Amino acid sequence: MRYSFPCQIAIVPLVLAVLGAPALASKPAPSGTTAVLAVLETTDLHSNVVGYDYFKLAAEPSIGLDRTASLVAQARAEYANTLLFDNGDTIQGNALADYQALVKPLRCDQTLGIYKVMNALKYDGSSIGNHEFNYGLAFLSQVTGRRFQVSGVDHSRRCAGPAFPQVLANVYSVKTNRPLFEPYRIIEKRVRAQDANGRPVTATVKVGIIGFTPPAIMSWDKRHLEGKVYTTGVVEAARKYVPEMRRKGADIVVAISHGGLDASPYTQHMENANWYLAQVPGVDAMLLGHSHQLFPNAASSAPQFALPGVDKARGLVHGVPTVMANLWGKHLGVIALHLRADGRRWRIEKDRTLVEARSAQNADKSFVAADPKVLELIREEHEATIRYVKTPVGSSDFRMTTYFADVGDTSAIAVVNAAQTRYVKKYVEANLPQYAQLPVLSMSAPFKSGSAGAFDFTDVPAGNLALNNAADLYLYPNALYAVKVDGALLRAWLETSARRFNTIDPARPEPQELVNATVPSYNFDTPTSSEISYEIDLTRPPGQRIRHLALRGVPVTPQQEFIVATNNYRASGGGNFPGLDGSKTVLASPDTSRDVLIGYVRDVKQLTRAQHGVARSWRFTKVATAGPVVFHSAPGMLDLARDAGLGNVSLLRADDGLGKGFALYAVDLSK
Repeated sequence: MRYSFPCQIAIVPLVLAVLGAPALASKPAPSGTTAVLAVLETTDLHSNVVGYDYFKLAAEPSIGLDRTASLVAQARAEYANTLLFDNGDTIQGNALADYQALVKPLRCDQTLGIYKVMNALKYDGSSIGNHEFNYGLAFLSQVTGRRFQVSGVDHSRRCAGPAFPQVLANVYSVKTNRPLFEPYRIIEKRVRAQDANGRPVTATVKVGIIGFTPPAIMSWDKRHLEGKVYTTGVVEAARKYVPEMRRKGADIVVAISHGGLDASPYTQHMENANWYLAQVPGVDAMLLGHSHQLFPNAASSAPQFALPGVDKARGLVHGVPTVMANLWGKHLGVIALHLRADGRRWRIEKDRTLVEARSAQNADKSFVAADPKVLELIREEHEATIRYVKTPVGSSDFRMTTYFADVGDTSAIAVVNAAQTRYVKKYVEANLPQYAQLPVLSMSAPFKSGSAGAFDFTDVPAGNLALNNAADLYLYPNALYAVKVDGALLRAWLETSARRFNTIDPARPEPQELVNATVPSYNFDTPTSSEISYEIDLTRPPGQRIRHLALRGVPVTPQQEFIVATNNYRASGGGNFPGLDGSKTVLASPDTSRDVLIGYVRDVKQLTRAQHGVARSWRFTKVATAGPVVFHSAPGMLDLARDAGLGNVSLLRADDGLGKGFALYAVDLSK
C-alpha cells in the first residue's frame, strides 16, 4: 500500500497561488523533459464510505470508497506520479451522512467520517457538488473548515475540515461578493521524469485545479441559500479565473466540474455546462460528475456522450481529456497525462494521453477487495448509524418496493403520498382557511429505480418497520412543501413526469424500450389517490400523453385549483417542471418529508396493502403492439408484480444480457 491510516493526518499540498498571492518561483524543467502524471477522480460518493446498504442493513460489495481505495492503491503502484481529486456530492446521500448531519451532529473539533478517510487516502483536492448544500450553509461551513462570510453562519472560529484544498469558482457570498470557497488552487507537484536523454530526473509541475457546481443550487436549496449566496455561470467563472491561473504559473489546468454535458443553447444557469467549458481556452482536463454516468464508455447510449465533439471511446470533449467516474465509488477515473517540457512550461501530448474509468467490479463479476483500514477508521460512526436506523416506528403487512414502479406498482409511493396529504390537509385547515375547499393531492416518485445496479431499488419487507425503512422509502432530506396550481399546470406537471417513457410505435415488431433512461426516476412524479385519475398514452409524443384527467370522475378543467404536496426541490424549480419556480408555494414546512413519513407511520402503527398499496391514479392507455414493450428490473421479482395487481407484466429473460445483473421484463399495453 502507498498510503496509511494514522489517527490524525495533516496533508497540505504545497501552494503556489491562492486568490492574489504571488506565485512561488521554481525553475522550469529543461526542454525535452517528459513525465506521465495520472490524475485520479472519484465522484458522487454520497457518503458511501464502506460497501454497506444502511437501508437493507446488509453488505453491498458493488459500492463504497473502501473498494475505490484499492483502485487508488493500484493506480499509485502503476504510475509514479499521481494526483487524487474528488468531484463533489460527497457528504450527503445515505443514513451515515444523515446521522452525522442531523441525528448526532459533529462537534466543531470533529472531522466528518468521509473526510477522515479521504485525508488518510491523501486526496490532493476536491470540488463542491450540489448536494453539499443540502444540510445548509452552517453545516457545510463547519465540516469543510471554511468560515463563510454569510448571514446566519458563525464565522468566529474555524472548525475541523478536510486536510486538502476544496475549490469552487462560481458560488459567491452576498455579503462580501467574494467566492464562498477559494475558486482555485495551484499545486506544485514534484514528479519523477526523464530528461531529453532518457535519464531519470526530478522536476516540478504546477497543476491548477478549479471547481464548479450547478448554478441550479439556488433553486434546489433555495431555503438554505436565498439571500446568502449567489452563483455565476460555469463558463463565466472559467473565463475569469483560468487566465489568472495561467498568469500565476499553472502549467496544467484541471477543471473539477460537478456536472455533465449539454449542447443546448448556453445560459448562465445551465446545469450541465461542460460541453461549453471544454471550449474555454486554457482548460486542459475535465473531471465531471453529477450525471451518475460512466465516461469514457464506448458502449454508452447516454445522449450527452453522443454530442458533436464528444469521443465516448477515448474520453475527449472537444479534444480535452475528460473522465466521469460513475457514482458511489463504483469506478475510479484515470487521466494519464503525458507531459513534455519546452524549457518554459509543461505541455500535454494529447495523442499519447490515456483516459479510462476503472471499475471496482472484475471481469468475472467479482469485486476488488475492500481495504479494511477504511472501515476501521470510521467504525464508530458506522456502527452508531446502524444502531440508529434500527429504531422501530411501526409495521407493514405487505412488501413495499419500486421494482415495478414504472409500470404501475405504487407500494413504495402510496404511503409517502398518504403522509404528505395528511400533513398538508391539517396545515391548510389550521392556517390557510381560504384554501379549505380545494382538493389536496400529493406527488411522490420512485427515488430508487436501478440507476446504480440491480440492487438499487427500494425494498422494504413486510413486518416491523424501522428508521432505515423510512429512509429507503424517502431517500433525500427534502423539506415538505405545498403549491397551489390550476388544472392546466397540474396537467403540465403530469406531462413532464410522463417523459419518463419512450414513445411507442404499435406497428413495430422489434422490442421497444419502455423507459427513457435520460429521465431519472425521481422526476417521475405521480399521485396515488383514488380521487384523481388519468391515462398515459405512450403512442403520443412527450407533452401530449395525459388523457382523461379527472377528479372524482369529473374532467379537470384548466382553471380548476388544487393544493399539491411535494418537496422543496420540486416546488422551487428542481427538474424544470413548467410553472414550478417557487412562486406557487403556499407551505414551506420546517419538517422534512422523511420526518413527516415517520410521524405518519408511528400514528397509523400498521400499514396495510388495502389502505396503502392498492390506490393507483394512472394507467397506460390500452394499445396492442406488434412487438414487446420491454423494461429492466431485478431478477426473480415477478411475484411482486402479481401482488401489486399487474397482470400485464411478464418475464422475458432472467438475464437481460447487458452484464449489470438485470432481468428483462415486458409489459402488455393491451391489458
